[in-house]
Formats: sequence, structure tokens, C-alpha cells
Amino acid sequence: MSTLSLGVIGATIDDANRGIARLDPAAMAALGCRIGDVLAIEGRRTAHARALPLPVVQRGGGRIALDGVTRGNAGAALGETVTVRAAGAVPRAGRVTLAGPAIKPGLIALGRALEGMPLAAGDTIRIALPGGREAELRVQSVQPGGPAMVDGATAVVLEGAAAPEAAGAVRYEDLGGLSRVVERIREVVELPLRHRDAFARLGISPPRGVLLVGPPGTGKTLIARAVATESRAAFIAVNGPEIMDRYYGASEGALRAVFERARKEAPAIIFIDELDAIAPRRDGLSGEKQVEKRIVAQLLTLMDGLGARGDVVVLAATNMADSLDPALRRPGRFDREIRVDPPDEEGRREILGVHTRAMPLAGDVDLGVLAGLTAGYVGADLAALCREAAIAALRRAGALEAAEIAPGLAVTQADFAEALAGIVPSALRESHLEMPRGGWGDVAGMEALRGTLERAVLWPLRHPGAFARMGLRPPRGVLLHGAPGTGKTLLARALAAEAGIAFIAVRGAELLSPWQGTSEAALRRVFDRARQSRPCLVFFDEIDCIAGRRGGGDGATVERMVATLLAELDGISDPPGIVVLGATNRAEAMDPALLRPGRFDLVVRMEAPGTAARRAILGLHAGRMPLAADVDLDALAQASDGMVGADLAGLCRRAALAAMEEAADPMGAVVSAAHFEAALATTRGDAP
Repeated sequence: MSTLSLGVIGATIDDANRGIARLDPAAMAALGCRIGDVLAIEGRRTAHARALPLPVVQRGGGRIALDGVTRGNAGAALGETVTVRAAGAVPRAGRVTLAGPAIKPGLIALGRALEGMPLAAGDTIRIALPGGREAELRVQSVQPGGPAMVDGATAVVLEGAAAPEAAGAVRYEDLGGLSRVVERIREVVELPLRHRDAFARLGISPPRGVLLVGPPGTGKTLIARAVATESRAAFIAVNGPEIMDRYYGASEGALRAVFERARKEAPAIIFIDELDAIAPRRDGLSGEKQVEKRIVAQLLTLMDGLGARGDVVVLAATNMADSLDPALRRPGRFDREIRVDPPDEEGRREILGVHTRAMPLAGDVDLGVLAGLTAGYVGADLAALCREAAIAALRRAGALEAAEIAPGLAVTQADFAEALAGIVPSALRESHLEMPRGGWGDVAGMEALRGTLERAVLWPLRHPGAFARMGLRPPRGVLLHGAPGTGKTLLARALAAEAGIAFIAVRGAELLSPWQGTSEAALRRVFDRARQSRPCLVFFDEIDCIAGRRGGGDGATVERMVATLLAELDGISDPPGIVVLGATNRAEAMDPALLRPGRFDLVVRMEAPGTAARRAILGLHAGRMPLAADVDLDALAQASDGMVGADLAGLCRRAALAAMEEAADPMGAVVSAAHFEAALATTRGDAP
């Protein structure tokens, strides 16, 4: 019988928990198997899975893609080699006995969930439950002896209790949008835990710690649990505040007990969440903060005492890395700092796929579209979005009034849209973040300007590869200046809506504070949140408040704000995906250093609209009103010379209000030419 030795790679999220092994078609031919045949995969034990071809981009190199459950059943980890052979004819399973947590009868049909999977005694399987939850079950017995294929006629019985270590395991397929982070952390954690002898042979000390830095909800704890599961290491979780104790020496004793437990259960991973709570900078602590100083010193001693064995690794997570004691952030303690940023569009698509695996989705649900609408959302936000969409579906079905819910209920795109309206990105709730609606349809009379801004703002965001190929640096900033009411803010919102990206609107005066350093810190936070939500458009209205000419007598605060803004603009090219829009009606008052290429690359003057532009603006606003036949918008455009967009919008509003006042029934009001003439006279100040 032909066998092959193949290297193990991770499966895609869509293949998770389905009992599938993907390999090169050439390898399938060498094994003498076809699509859907059962393979025996031997690592430290033997697992079985159905054969399917690898995607074209992954073929070659002698690899087999296995999900976390199949890897666990085979006793193999990512990067290891397994022996693969065709299992031959597999009988139908007449009865399968499972052990695991109790599942409410009728909640899920186990036989249907396992249909098409080859099972043998001792295997672990994962069942998706409604609500996005999953249950791990252990196969106690299979009749006839396994492997046997489950079909619709198989009797599936659930009894007993699963092994404690099998419950709640997190695997790499449960992590969406974190492939880059997982690869980096595996190098530091899995390698020393699995290949301690190799480190000894090379004469190097294994890494002792990894610091995960990123906003809340990005999956730092989930990563740690997945690494512990995949590396078959004990996982000891410690929340930073839990260590603190009011009695002298108790906090240090609790920390020592954690490390001692890890040594006894080695190989082990110690995960310290909210590290900043127990290890702040010692130079900034007052004399009353002796407990924190002692805990930092104790943690340093314990990490230095891990020695060269490499069987205990410390993972820690924080969203305030700059507040940590510097002695921790050096090689030999936390050897590597890995930033866990909010996911990009592709990552959000993967996360949505994870959370909707167990969800009945209607045919109109497009996760790709949802991923594009959720810029700035972290994993926890996307999990909440899926949960709220399911609740919206239940609400639509009348769950509160109905005794039973129809079995065919599915979550629709409209349910997701309703949920999206109520979910605010958690990492950005302190900032003025919104996803603008509308687009160019809300802007009239600016066609030439629209093309200029599309090339400057939208092209770099939509075609970053083309800019890189041409050796072009995307513009960092665009300044819109002109008289009030010419549409600067409207244009910024339309740009963000057209690009489908996050939009942070900041009024310059809101950042100013009488306290030294506070204004600059507020400005830095705006850019920090923009980096977390990239691609992102940051709009500073009345930017001259914070960017006046230095040396002009505006005070030290404005000078420091200009310096901070210059530094942030110089730094937004890494990472890319951030564009700054500024708006002012006093461009001459701004510091010249901001108005050079490399900061505000494009300076656009917003002129008062001409006759044709005024006609287009009037058509936009008056086109939504019931107009009488005597209304001539062309004549109105001629008569409104000198008016800007805001004036014309106000003109239409006053004419509509006058029509409602005159009508006996406001619902039947019609706006006539007389109403526009009266509104125009009021605007010019020549009303009787």
C-alpha cells in the first residue's frame, strides 16, 4: 500500500471541523485515492479524514492541510510530518457513542451534523451549536469498529462526560484575521516548547516571554489559548489585578505560586492579562506605591529564573505598553513584542466566517460586503455584530410572542444591517468615529473638484499596489480652504462615504485645553485611533485653531500643537491607509511648514459656485420638494448670485417652511415661485 510523508499546514476557516484533509492532486494520485476517499493520517496516533484537493496557490511542496481537530486526533502539530495512506473501503457506521457536555434535545441533530465524517474510537470532534457556540465531544465507541462513515441512518448517542482538557479548546482555525500574528508567536512559543534539544545544540537560550500589544477585543487572550492548545502545553491564565493584595508580601507570593505551578506542569504557558496593572513604570510611582514596585521586581526575578530549559513561556497582554516598566521590555525578559491591530478587510471576512459557522444564513448574506462596512471593528465587535444580527432575526420572527420559532428561520442581510446600526467599534468609542452615508449623490456643483479629490484620496486607498508599482508615495493630507458654506465638510463626508472607510471628524477647538500637554496628547490619540481603524479619513474642521503660524503670538500651546501635528503627519505613512483632510477659511493664518508637499500635499481652494453650479445645488435640494409648475430653478440660479451652497440649502428650507405655513394641511403643501421669491428677499435683507 502506498504511503507518503507530508508536512502539516493549517486548514482554512471554511474547512474547520468538517473532517477534511486537503492535499496536492499529484499526491492523491500517488496514494491511489480520489476526491472524497478516506485517508489514514498517522502522527503520534492515527486520524481519518476525507481527501479533497488543495487550492492551486498552495499546491506543491509535499503538504497536507488539516484543521485543529484532525491535527489533535493525529497527534501532529503545524510544521510536523505525518504519514498518509489510503484507508480503503470504510463501512457505514451503525451506531456512534459520544461523550461530552449535555446538549439540549432538539437543539441540534447530531447525526446530521456528523454526516459524511469518518470516525473512530478516541477521536475528538467539534459540533457547532446555535448562537455561535461550539461543543467538543469524544468518540467513545463506533459500531462496527472504526473507522466508519456516519450517514443519515447512523444512530448517534450522547452520554457520559468528555475529558476536562478537551472542553473549551481554542485552535488556530478559531482565529480570524490573525495569521501574521500567529506565525510570529509560533516562532517564539512553539519552537522552544517542541524543540528544546535543538536550542541546546545550537547553544542559545530559548525565548522567555512575548508581549502582545493592542486595543481591547483584538484577540490577545484567544491567541494565547490557541497557542497553548496547539503546542499541547498547560495554560495558566492570570489577570493582572488578581495578583494585587493588601497584605505585605502576599502579592509577590501569589506571583511566585503561579511560576511554581508552571514549572510543575511544564511544558506550560503563563498568560498575564492586563500586565500594566502589576508592572507599571517604577520611576513614575509615588512613595505610597511600594506594592507595585515590589511586584515589578519580583516579576523580573522570576522571569530571569526561568533558566535555559525553555519549558515555560510567559505571554502577556496590554493595551498600554508605554506604561510598562522598561526593564521588562528587553531581550531576556519579553523577547518579542507583537502588535495585534484591528483586522483589515480580509481579516474581518475571516472573523465573520468564524462567528457565522453555526448560524443559518439566508442567501442574500454577503460576508464580503459586511467586511467592507466594518472598518475599525475588532474581533469582539464582529462577534457582537453576529449576535445582534441573530437577535434581530428572532425579533423579526416575533420570538417574544411566539411559543415556538419556525425551524426555517435564517439570518438575512437586513438583520445584519440593523445590527450594524447599533454596534460602535469598541477601540474607537472615545473618538468621533462614524461611517458616513451617502456619497457623491449628496454633492452638487463640484464635478471638477470631485475628480481632483478622487485622484488624491480615493485612488491611493483603492489601488495601493499600483502606487507602489509606480514608486509613488500616497498623499498624506489635503487642505480645503474657502469661504464658510462652500461645502468643505460635506465634501469630506462624501469622500469617506464613497471610499467606504472610517471617518474621524474633529473640530480643532475641541482639542485645546488650558492644561499643559493635554492638547498634544488629545491630538496624538486622534492619530492613534486612526491607525487602529485604517483605512481611515481624519477630518480636522477649523484646523487653523491648532495649526496657526508659530511665533505669531498665539501662545505656547498652539506652537506645541503645530509641532505635534507635523510629527504625526510625517509618521502616518507607516502604516499606510490614513489620509488627513483639513478645512479652514483662513489658510493664510496656518503655519507654512504644514503647507508643503509631504504634509498637506494638495491645497484646494473652494470657490463660490457659478451659475451652473448653483443650478445643480438648487436641483439637489429643491428636487426633494413638491414644486409648483411656476418654479424656474434656472432663473433662481441667476438671481442667487454670490450665494454659496449653505445659503442655497437655507433658501430651499425657508421656501418650504413658508409653503407649509400657508397650506391648510401641511401634508398637501406645494412650494411655488412666490415662496422662493420671499425666501430670496429675506436672504438678501430686502424683505418688506
